[in-house]
Amino acid sequence: MKAVEPRQLGPDSKFKFLCHKGISCFTHCCSNVDIMLTPYDVLRLKRRLGISSGEFLEKYTVVRVDKQSTHPYAYLKMKDETERKCPFVVVPDGCTVYTDRPVSCRYYPVGQGTLKKSGEDGNIFHEEFYFFVKEKHCMGYKEKNEWTIDSWKDDQEITLYDGMNREWKQLLMRRNLPGQPGLDDKKKMLFFMSSYDLDKFRGFVFGSRFLEVFDIPEAEIEEIKTSEEALMKLGFKHLKFILGLEQTLKVKESVLKAREAQARAARTKDSPKETKPE
Repeated sequence: MKAVEPRQLGPDSKFKFLCHKGISCFTHCCSNVDIMLTPYDVLRLKRRLGISSGEFLEKYTVVRVDKQSTHPYAYLKMKDETERKCPFVVVPDGCTVYTDRPVSCRYYPVGQGTLKKSGEDGNIFHEEFYFFVKEKHCMGYKEKNEWTIDSWKDDQEITLYDGMNREWKQLLMRRNLPGQPGLDDKKKMLFFMSSYDLDKFRGFVFGSRFLEVFDIPEAEIEEIKTSEEALMKLGFKHLKFILGLEQTLKVKESVLKAREAQARAARTKDSPKETKPE
């Protein structure tokens, strides 16, 4: 946090910056850093490496549970050494997965945050803002290339990543209610799977009663069979539903009626039997 410049920036805010192999601090920012991965980060990286999401998560990530929300988040596992270098950085060549690098790497030296606000109509909305991260070792700010926040985002393909992750990032604002327990183990597992483990989530959707319970349009079902991006977005809907944040999924009428019938049967069974007076 010491490197964060305490000034809120907008899309048109200007700055000068450039990172390249010839700069003296090249790859220094890729060490001793905690990188929380987004779902789209994992999708791009596992696809780049040609492995399953489960394999990627096991080999390249560590899980940390947020204290305020009890959400389990995936962090990039740095090399087990003093400098804690990124596993995908090779000196002096740099990042070996550069075109598929995580969004936080793309943003650097800009940071991005989200504020949860209430509008005049009482509806809650999320407002994004930006700030500079100025580390002592970084010489990029001395370069002459000028950007706005928006032009930097376009150049670094950040706009695509933010668009893919926007629904999921809204979940980062969720907090456990004071005095209430956090997520139980089952919900933690569902959160992690629906966020990061696409291959496991696909098996869950097509191998469980998921499609029997939820009324998913046929066109969407066909799309998630071939598109990992569409499957990922269905995972976000699933998360919002199971966390009780939004009714993003519709339970089938037949399922609701069956549940009502079971509830009536249970009440009848548990109700005390009437006895006739002698």
